[in-house]
Amino acid sequence: MKRTFPIISYVFLLASMLHAAEPKLHPLPAPVSNNAVASVKIHKRLFLFSFMGIGPKKTWDSITNAAYELDLSIGKWSELRPVPGPAGRLAASAVGVREQVFLFGGYVVDGQGGETTVSDVAVYEPIGHRWYRGADIPVPVDDSVIGVYRDRYVYLISGWSKNDAVRNVQVYDAEKNTWRQATPIPGTPVFGHAGALLDDSIVYVDGAYKNSAANSPRYIAPNECWIGKIDHRDLSKIQWTKLPNHPGNARYRIAAGPSQKDQKIYFSGGTDNPYNYDGIGYDGRPSEPSPVTFAWNLRTSKWEVITENTPDPTMDHRGLLVTPAGLVIIGGMEKGQQVTSRVTVIPKEAKAQ
Repeated sequence: MKRTFPIISYVFLLASMLHAAEPKLHPLPAPVSNNAVASVKIHKRLFLFSFMGIGPKKTWDSITNAAYELDLSIGKWSELRPVPGPAGRLAASAVGVREQVFLFGGYVVDGQGGETTVSDVAVYEPIGHRWYRGADIPVPVDDSVIGVYRDRYVYLISGWSKNDAVRNVQVYDAEKNTWRQATPIPGTPVFGHAGALLDDSIVYVDGAYKNSAANSPRYIAPNECWIGKIDHRDLSKIQWTKLPNHPGNARYRIAAGPSQKDQKIYFSGGTDNPYNYDGIGYDGRPSEPSPVTFAWNLRTSKWEVITENTPDPTMDHRGLLVTPAGLVIIGGMEKGQQVTSRVTVIPKEAKAQ
């Protein structure tokens, strides 16, 4: 019994040291929502990025082209050169490939409320601190799901293009700077859906699509979940299969991201009421974020609830970043459609059943 106290003391000391070694992640320099996010590992150091989005006013003139970088070992943000182009964008998609960040599509809003989907591909090189252009997206998209395969091929799955959502799955070769079309999604074409690519599997859920009924709302969230298996011999061939519904209601603009270590794709927040960029639903009701965080487990082929009560949940996301510290959500809209600068870290442990 006399040895118990030293052992317990050592365990608590070790836990305290590990906790102290994890840096606190500072808020963004400015509140932003609908910002594209990505992570890149360079020389064994993990960097997180946030690009563009909309500010607290939630008006067309508060859309920004600001770019920020966070060194996870330090926890503080640095402002980068703005994303190239005459204006900021919403609903762009970003991903890290080969120690660079690739930023795809999105849409711009003019003073009269007009929205234009763009085909831009902007590439940021953190080591050289410079931007350059990639080949334009063949079918311009915004609010698309993004994923990277073999650290080379970037997949853009469905999304909004000009006048409606499209079924296209477009594949960008980061080495050759070329595009090809892959097997389209078989389900409802959507935008604002959420998902990721892990190993050879693409998983996406929900989003929004045009309501064909004459009555409101203009857009509704489909309760659809899909998994696509990429053919190892022909990466343009995808075998799509419908998945069972995920925990909770169908939602729009959930934060999602993959974890190679856990073999899971995580989802958090979003809302069951699709909305315009101001956070007000197409049905005229203010949208509110869901507190549910869940995951698709590739090992067990099952959904898992991480937590039903995520503290201070958010919506209006373009991604979620999995880090050693946990699931990182950068910015977004809190309750009451309030744009935040907060950086949230959610533990990855599954809820006990």
